[in-house]
Amino acid sequence: MSETSPQTQPNILGKFASIVTLLGAALYFTGWIYRWAYFSFFQLEVTTLDLPFESFLMVPLQVFLGDPFRCLLTVLTWTFTAILIQIILRLLKRQRLIKVNLNDSFIDELVIVSVILIILFWLARFQGTADARRDAGLQSTLPAVTVVTPEKHLGLGRKLGSTDNPSGFRIIGDAKRYNQLIGRELNEQNDKRVWRLLIDRNGFFYLFRSLPPNADSKERPTIVVIQGSANGDQLESIGALPLLPLLQNGT
Repeated sequence: MSETSPQTQPNILGKFASIVTLLGAALYFTGWIYRWAYFSFFQLEVTTLDLPFESFLMVPLQVFLGDPFRCLLTVLTWTFTAILIQIILRLLKRQRLIKVNLNDSFIDELVIVSVILIILFWLARFQGTADARRDAGLQSTLPAVTVVTPEKHLGLGRKLGSTDNPSGFRIIGDAKRYNQLIGRELNEQNDKRVWRLLIDRNGFFYLFRSLPPNADSKERPTIVVIQGSANGDQLESIGALPLLPLLQNGT
């Protein structure tokens, strides 16, 4: 009887570790591109949000398996990718367009990695932009919110039952954007324009007013950034999601 070589098991473990490393890198790359495309739609830089590392590894599950359509798109995409790689490799084996002092296996691996990264980039970018466009409109999956703050602690907003605009605040930046939001602090009738919570990170809450149903494809929602305080302010989620505290004073 032939005995298993002592090098067989370490070799298998080494290959398994390499596959896990490559898979993790591909998942992180996909998650980063998705988040970059998603928040870019809202004119935010993903690098400024300080998102946890593990969140980028979970996002690809939504990209590839979020719904039946995405599952089908994933199958078709990777089928096309496998065929494309085979075609490119066969063309390179028949005629090398560039003479380099490298072995064929290295060139083959370079082609495979390059094609996969390109496919992952465009797939994640497409899905991130599509999800952002959905969340900016009527079909949004983001929670609708109501911000409740003490009087004169917020540069936007109004008293209940009052049409008075806030005063006594200073701004830096585009005055037109600020003026466009004045008088539009409340949701429109039939929930055609709703204030939603995009994300909350590091004590800052990013709110936006959803786009109208007939919004131009180039139109982007204006983001309002609210900093939490220690005054017991509340950020309430209206709908199926639970209440989200803006910041509580522990009393």
